[in-house]
Amino acid sequence: MELNDLIFHTGEWLRGTGPGANIVLSSRIRLARNLVAFPFTNRADKKILDEVLRTVSAAVREIPLFADTTLFSLNEMDNIDRQFLVERHLMSHDHAASPAGKGLVVSREESLSVMINEEDHLRIQVLHSGFDLNGAWEAIDRIDTALSEKLAFAFMPDWGFLTACPTNTGTAMRGSVMLHLPALVMTRQINKVLAAIAKLSFASRGFYGEGTQAIGNFYQISNQVSLGHSEADIIQNINGLIRQIIEQEEQARQVLLVQNRAVLEDKIWRAWGILRNARIISSQETIEQLSMVRLGMDVGILNGLDHKILNELFIMTQPAHLQKIEGKKLNTLERDTKRAGVIRDKLQSMP
Repeated sequence: MELNDLIFHTGEWLRGTGPGANIVLSSRIRLARNLVAFPFTNRADKKILDEVLRTVSAAVREIPLFADTTLFSLNEMDNIDRQFLVERHLMSHDHAASPAGKGLVVSREESLSVMINEEDHLRIQVLHSGFDLNGAWEAIDRIDTALSEKLAFAFMPDWGFLTACPTNTGTAMRGSVMLHLPALVMTRQINKVLAAIAKLSFASRGFYGEGTQAIGNFYQISNQVSLGHSEADIIQNINGLIRQIIEQEEQARQVLLVQNRAVLEDKIWRAWGILRNARIISSQETIEQLSMVRLGMDVGILNGLDHKILNELFIMTQPAHLQKIEGKKLNTLERDTKRAGVIRDKLQSMP
């Protein structure tokens, strides 16, 4: 698989199916692992990082579960290619920022990715569409077991898996769910919900995870503590919290439909009109208007739409994607113009 093969092929996690897909975009499980024989990446020089990369690459090639994956060397990519992979949610901004000695393993369906030499030697990630943390955990547990048969991970019975950041020690697992919460934002309940999440020791982040702000009414909710908790306990706790948030969002949508339907319909139809007709549109406005159209579909105001196509547009209209589609670097105005054209072409297939 070549990197360019991903341009017009979106990942399994964007297909818009799975439990609660009208509110939950995706579910992710991430595991941090470090190799016994090497210092953490923040203590490793280029020579050590290269050796870790070779060691992990050799192990991956021998594991059947990785048969349909591709290993990319970040050092061989330009900035646009690396940003393209960040926009796909396959790796972090930090991983892309300093590519020396770093790699990325990606499955064809993009449900599995492994960052090599990010903050830890391995950051293993499984992404599923909809509200499916249990399914993501079952998949990543098999992958983790297979890797542990080829690689010796740093582990202590009293502490669990050892990680570069102490907050990840223990299971070294982060479970996260990407939620679309426009009604809670519009009814001004979102700050109360986020405050309650923080008190329960969960983190809320933006569309691209740690260090990013919420845009398009998308919020990524994840656990902050892994030490002293089993994987099953962590997933159960996240699932319980997410169910409550989903219920609150559903109630807020009903309030908008009953008490402010005319205002809601106006916002939704305006968003639809802008996306269908705009000739120049920014990334920020695109995400905001797509959010309203997605809400319109979910509450039955807009009919005949497709979750998959809308989800794809959130990703395909990002700056690096537009430049990969065009095959060259674009300035801001050129990107905004190209973005509007991509959106119009995609929406032509919808009533």
